[in-house]
Amino acid sequence: MVRSDAQTLLNYVILPNLLLRLSVVMLRRGLLVWLSRVGVLLVVVCCCFSLLYVITCSPHADEPMAGQPLPRAGGMAMPGGPSRPGGVGGAPIGPARREGFQALLQEREEQHRQHITSLKKQIAQLKEALQERREQLKGMQDSMEKTAGEGTVGDVADEHSHSDLQEFLRSQLSRAEVHSGVRLPSEYAVVPFESFTLQRVYQLEMGLTHHPEEKPVRKDRRDELGEVVESALHALNAPNQGGDKTKPSKVYTPSDFIEGIARTEKDKGTLYELTFRGEQKQEFRRLLLFRPFGPLMKVKSELVESANVAINIVLPLSQRADKFKQFMHNFREVCVKQDGRVHLTVVYFGKDQMNEVKGTLENTSRELNFHNFTLIQLNEEFSRGRGLDVGARAWKGGNVLLFFCDVDIFFTADFLNTCRLNAQPGKKVFYPVLFSQYNPAVIYGSHDHIPPVEQQLIIKKDTGFWRDFGFGMTCQYRSDFINIGGFDVDIKGWGGEDVHLYRKYLHSNLLVVRAPSRGLFHLWHEKHCADELPPDQYKMCMQSKAMNEASHGQLGMLLFRHEIEAHLRKQKQRSGAKKS
Repeated sequence: MVRSDAQTLLNYVILPNLLLRLSVVMLRRGLLVWLSRVGVLLVVVCCCFSLLYVITCSPHADEPMAGQPLPRAGGMAMPGGPSRPGGVGGAPIGPARREGFQALLQEREEQHRQHITSLKKQIAQLKEALQERREQLKGMQDSMEKTAGEGTVGDVADEHSHSDLQEFLRSQLSRAEVHSGVRLPSEYAVVPFESFTLQRVYQLEMGLTHHPEEKPVRKDRRDELGEVVESALHALNAPNQGGDKTKPSKVYTPSDFIEGIARTEKDKGTLYELTFRGEQKQEFRRLLLFRPFGPLMKVKSELVESANVAINIVLPLSQRADKFKQFMHNFREVCVKQDGRVHLTVVYFGKDQMNEVKGTLENTSRELNFHNFTLIQLNEEFSRGRGLDVGARAWKGGNVLLFFCDVDIFFTADFLNTCRLNAQPGKKVFYPVLFSQYNPAVIYGSHDHIPPVEQQLIIKKDTGFWRDFGFGMTCQYRSDFINIGGFDVDIKGWGGEDVHLYRKYLHSNLLVVRAPSRGLFHLWHEKHCADELPPDQYKMCMQSKAMNEASHGQLGMLLFRHEIEAHLRKQKQRSGAKKS
């Protein structure tokens, strides 16, 4: 019983108390841990709020700095403090600061608008550039599709640049006076040719102090002309392609080169015309080369057959029977014995010395069995233009090559070939610049030391000059002469008619070839300028007379002859005094 009571007391009194005490202890320990954790959490939260408050609500200057956040116009609520209209963190904003903020805001907005506008422009430019690139790419794709091969883009670009270069060269060639003549305003607009061989260059330069020929040729000029001749030989000896029937079968060498002419048009290029000996005796090969301030271009290669090209030499004459005998001596040797394809037409004015002239022609005909001459007598006052016009129109044998000549002219067989090569009906007329001799008595010191005429034909500075102001000697076909209108027959006496005809050709579509001719000479003779000439013709005659006498240096020696002789006498006296 006692044990049961004790058991009951333990179960109902002692155990519950122990459990209650244990629960209280455990509850206290857990609450303390939880409270400590909550406290730590609260401390962390408070620190964060404090830091945020310090960052956000720290005191600012009166004017906000650039890059700092701007307050709203009506104010903003801050954590940890009441929100008040018109204030920040409880601090009121005055009207001055509000206006400053509004002005700054407007300035920033304006900057943003300008930046946006600039970006829009850049975008538009990029779109345009992109569109151009698309079009270029499309064009290149089209070009690649048109080409048969599978070339790369670089190959297509190279082909475009090559085609552009070819187009430029063709345009330069079409602008130059190569295939046909151009209309020129006056004789001063003519660009003269210069002739050259493998060793010499015969250049036409104004003034008495220039050399009529250049030997040795300076290196740069020699290299240029050597390249031209070499290119011409390469073209002649190239394999026959394209069915060119005129292609030569022989191998051409520099020894076949006869002569060339060249001239440079300052805004177009340089034209070279070269002549080579052909396969037959009377055949020639002529090549035209053009350098359009770039690579040398071959214009054409043609076969020139001159065997059947006859020349009608028209000679106006009045008296001067002794000069005519000298002319006929040259004519017999060159035209009859060497060439054999020349007709002579003499137009004689008046009756005085007519029998002597006729007798000279008959003697030549009888001795050499020569009958290709015509003698026309005009009982008129001498007029060179009238005589040449009558002689040209008197020919009835079809279209013939005319050579207008004077009685004091000496020419070679090579010149006759040059005349044939540089004149072409309907295309070209040839105005050779002849070499005019000075007074032989001045050149050789006295009349006793003058050599024969054949030995006087030397082209040097002290023996003569290029007669660049004379246009009387010319080679043209009769059809061109008739179509151009011929001479002005109203011009009487000396000079003027040749310039008139020359200007007619310049105003036409014919190519005027004017170049020094090394086979054409004007023999010296004393000039007499008649008092009956008009002032302009008399002036021209006197200028020609002065130019014909001697070179610049020789004229100076003649002018100061007395001073030179006086100096020599003084020197002789001094030397005699020293000896004594």
